[in-house]
Amino acid sequence: MRISTVTMFEQSVSSMNRQQGDFLKVGQQIASGRRVVNPSDDPQASSRAVGVSQAKAITQQFADARVSARNSLSQAESVLNSVSDAVTSAKTLLVQAASDTLSDVDRQSVASELRGIYETLIGQANATDGNGRYLFGGYRDDAPPFARTAGEGVQGTEYKGDDNTREQRIDASRLLPVADNGKAIFQSVPSGAGYVARAEQSSPGDISVGTQQDHLRNEGTVAFTGPSRVDPDNEHFGKPFELEFGTNGAGEPVFTVSVVEENGDRTAIVTDEAYESGKSVSFGGISITLEGESEDGDQIQLRPANAEGANQDLFKSLKDAIDVLEMDQQGQPENRAHFRNTISSVMREMDNSLDNVLTVRASMGARLNELDVVDAVGSNRMMNYDKTLSDLVDLDYNEAIAEYSLRQVGLQAAQKAFVDVKGLSLFNFL
Repeated sequence: MRISTVTMFEQSVSSMNRQQGDFLKVGQQIASGRRVVNPSDDPQASSRAVGVSQAKAITQQFADARVSARNSLSQAESVLNSVSDAVTSAKTLLVQAASDTLSDVDRQSVASELRGIYETLIGQANATDGNGRYLFGGYRDDAPPFARTAGEGVQGTEYKGDDNTREQRIDASRLLPVADNGKAIFQSVPSGAGYVARAEQSSPGDISVGTQQDHLRNEGTVAFTGPSRVDPDNEHFGKPFELEFGTNGAGEPVFTVSVVEENGDRTAIVTDEAYESGKSVSFGGISITLEGESEDGDQIQLRPANAEGANQDLFKSLKDAIDVLEMDQQGQPENRAHFRNTISSVMREMDNSLDNVLTVRASMGARLNELDVVDAVGSNRMMNYDKTLSDLVDLDYNEAIAEYSLRQVGLQAAQKAFVDVKGLSLFNFL
């Protein structure tokens, strides 16, 4: 078989090109640090690498979302820390104001300090994050969640936000609340809160559960202490009560206790019980101590702190305290009784409000801890993705360098063979 010179040249050039292509490919792998430079290098590995890269990008997005969630929760928790300090300071001032050694002027000074705390709390309740969104307004960001309302003495407040809780997805299967709404913080009490008493009578008509009406002070001098829980298994425990004073046929003071039903009806459970100042009375699983002279028609409302119709508004409690501290008592026994009863009620309501703030704050702390746990899980997941991606596309340098040397020898051999073949000619032997 005769082999032409053209055939030898073509085969030699083809061999050199093949060897040079393999040599350059290994060089490109070493330069890039990747075994799969082009999808054609390993189609199956390339396809799997795309899926792993997408999962890695999603995991990184969740990690960024957790950073945002942590910032929001940290800011809200810091504000609630200030709120709890303010409420504690207000309680200290109320204990001081309840002392009989203070004059009306002294109490007005305490009221001025409470007014400052009141303004501070409103400012904290309307706090914003770094993006200008209100922390405690739910999803409503166009106005402060707590707005001023007209009222006697200190202006009241009204919640204008919504009842929703902002949430952020921090993982594929977890939607985390990143801020609680203001109503749940400043206008709620924790579950299991006890009874709160209010010494007042309604005008006009009766007080029904869930109905907001204007109240008049009692005309007598009865002041209460409590109430406290004595028998939670009582059939009436947990229901609102109304204690009303009157006189019997002999003109002696008595009182009647009624259960207030949801529709506003009264069902008497204690009827014309003799009233004696300074003694405790028990009914419906609770006990309350009464002291002072009663007048016909005087009433004391007792409701579970978390029941509908009970005051759960921290700002209203402070407003009531400031208003009663600014009242001119002038030594009148009925004014003094009203002052003591109001302070007693406000103290109990503020205890409940503080417990609620601390409960929400503890919940935020638990969510911050959860973010740390999810971060640790996410970090492990990212490490697994990096390892899988490395196994699929990254280069083994030891193997690549050995391959590089081998391809270099192959290329040199092909070039040397071409030179030798090119030099073959019969004319050299003629």
